[in-house]
Amino acid sequence: MKDSVIRDISLADKGKQKIEWVKKNMPLLRYLEEDFTAHQYFKGLRITVCVHLEAKTAYLAKVLAAGGAEVAVTGSNPLSTQDDVAAALVQDGLKVYAWYGATEKEYFEHLNYALDIKPNIVIDDGGDLVYLLHGERQDLVSHVLGGCEETTTGVIRLRAREREGLLKFPMISVNDAYCKYLFDNRYGTGQSVWDGINRTTNLIVSGKNVVIVGYGWCGKGCAMRAKGLGANVIICEVDPVKAIEAVMDGYRVMPMNEAAKIGDIFITVTGCKRVIYDEHYKVMKDGAILANAGHFDVEICIPELEEMAVEKKEMRKNIMGYRMEDGRWIYLLAEGRLVNLAAGDGHPAEIMDMSFALQALCAKYIALNHSVLENKVYAVPEEIDKYVARLKLQRMGIHIDTLTEEQRKYLSSWGE
Repeated sequence: MKDSVIRDISLADKGKQKIEWVKKNMPLLRYLEEDFTAHQYFKGLRITVCVHLEAKTAYLAKVLAAGGAEVAVTGSNPLSTQDDVAAALVQDGLKVYAWYGATEKEYFEHLNYALDIKPNIVIDDGGDLVYLLHGERQDLVSHVLGGCEETTTGVIRLRAREREGLLKFPMISVNDAYCKYLFDNRYGTGQSVWDGINRTTNLIVSGKNVVIVGYGWCGKGCAMRAKGLGANVIICEVDPVKAIEAVMDGYRVMPMNEAAKIGDIFITVTGCKRVIYDEHYKVMKDGAILANAGHFDVEICIPELEEMAVEKKEMRKNIMGYRMEDGRWIYLLAEGRLVNLAAGDGHPAEIMDMSFALQALCAKYIALNHSVLENKVYAVPEEIDKYVARLKLQRMGIHIDTLTEEQRKYLSSWGE
């Protein structure tokens, strides 16, 4: 087993600066680090973490290690790994297998290296660890007590396995916790996607037609921030309830075939595949910008874009231009991968503080309760969700009311 596979250990000092910065802005994880250090919940256990490998993820990995775990870390997307952060973790004694720009072959090699520690707990982002553990690495399943999944895409894959009776160990859907999707998906995605787009393009958003494809919590966040930047926001949806919600929120709603003709910036955030494809490319404006905020690079159909283009040219970092036969240019950001991470630093530290506190506490829950868990997808226990919310409020210096005994009795009774 390789101890680590990274790009350049000499980058460690720069990575440590990044980790120290996020640590100062992640008070929940700082609190959990103290608690985990004192109680050693993971003593004797091995944890593999497959999340976008940047500073906030690095701090989560260090918190798990502080709780006594042997930790292996790999990235969940080849373009979101930060080589200096990977180097810093190695210097701190963790096993790391990732580098920026990995090929598909290298990416899966790195995942397999991270699984070679024979993990007892897996923390996944998108479902690739679970995919391997149900395929070519089934020999490791007997070691796995359970795991946590961070994303909508990953949870969809898990529930499909559960429905077919194929899930081989318990998994907790961290994505579905209130303290995850109400904040991470909405405010985190909303801000970080526009951070990535704006720093990459250096173009104004105000006055442009911005098409948001998908109006789940991530789509709502992207739309809200686009509106705040002065855009004319258009929503494309397949769910009639979400479509009505978008209308009530003040947005125009239409099919993609219509939106494709008038959009200036398109953001896909559906968790599905091929939501923008050749029929749309034929009618897009000259200069249309395509960005993806879904986990996998399949929402924008890149093969069809490549096939239609008569010229392909890198316009600037993370912007690839495709010239159509009639002279129009269509621009694709960050190779169609997660624009907020492939072309930015991901969600703000204060947001990921909540999501990663959930991850850490759910990993602890598995360590302490695995003997009574079945091979199914579990919701985050309500007490963990509310604990994170209370802890966040405390760290923000905010106090709230509590129910009186009389109120509790009233709410739990059927009479007056």
